[in-house]
Amino acid sequence: MANPTKKNPELEKSIEEIFGMGRQDNIMANRCTSCGKRATKFRNAISEKEFTISGFCQVCQDSVFGID
Repeated sequence: MANPTKKNPELEKSIEEIFGMGRQDNIMANRCTSCGKRATKFRNAISEKEFTISGFCQVCQDSVFGID
């Protein structure tokens, strides 16, 4: 279980409205906030840390940020 980073409650509400899912609950359940799929395998520690911030799995991170 990952621990989500703290965010402003208004930002959390906006994220939930955009994606239809709560970021914190998804992160704690190891589920992607964007696609809803399981999020347990990451390319590196930076990608794993990003998951605690955005809630995006590796595939969604690659889609948004590109592959380096």
